[in-house]
Amino acid sequence: MSLAGDHLGGSPAMTPSAIQLNDVSIAYDRHPAVHHLDGAFAPGSLTAIAGPNGAGKSTLLKALIGELSLTSGIINLGALAATDIGYLPQAAEIDRRFPLTVGETVLMGAWRQAGAFGAVSGKSASEARRALAAVGLPGCERRMIGSLSAGQFQRVLFARLLLQDAKVILLDEPFTSIDARTTRDLLTLLQAWHREGRTVIAVLHDFEQIRAHFPQTLLLAREPIAWGPTASTMTADNLQCARAMAEGWDEDAQVCAQTKSAA
Repeated sequence: MSLAGDHLGGSPAMTPSAIQLNDVSIAYDRHPAVHHLDGAFAPGSLTAIAGPNGAGKSTLLKALIGELSLTSGIINLGALAATDIGYLPQAAEIDRRFPLTVGETVLMGAWRQAGAFGAVSGKSASEARRALAAVGLPGCERRMIGSLSAGQFQRVLFARLLLQDAKVILLDEPFTSIDARTTRDLLTLLQAWHREGRTVIAVLHDFEQIRAHFPQTLLLAREPIAWGPTASTMTADNLQCARAMAEGWDEDAQVCAQTKSAA
């Protein structure tokens, strides 16, 4: 993956495929999480997914990687394969007690080239070191991940994404509970991915950060409020609508059994 002209992994040409969502609904145990979502993530776009807590933002990312099944609708990845998508879950979902070194963690990003049981090549090990240097952690390969600060560990996970060299990058709250300098450095990396033509989709809570760095936004409150240019999506009226919908959620509601076209 290239970064500011320095190539890591060869930077294959981006595939011009949109991720198309048609009447997508998702539920947990019959409880609605995302309802009737239509739209597309354009190839090479940089999109924030915003909305109140419980709005279905993380749920949508998990559906995009196939971890959750749809209640209705279709997600069409076009020419993209599962290995073309890199995913960074929330930090709370990662168990850092597992005895892994920083180098071993980054090298997990090379599985697409090596295969699930393939040996790590000298080239991959070299690229892992370069990826760590690119995120500001040179020479840290032998440190245990449990010894790292939250910001350092997030840099390691971004280095793993660099090594994965994915065409589509999904990030779930990537800047939560990390320091301002790390946030700034990782935002710079996101901008580099965007310039390379990769599709980047990030769940975020900081509205000012979204307005400053993300050209496109999907505002979600289980149902879509708005999706498009950030300036026209993150308006006071739309945000108030999202808050009002959140206040009216019935957590015991059953998922809608009909699609919009059948309603």
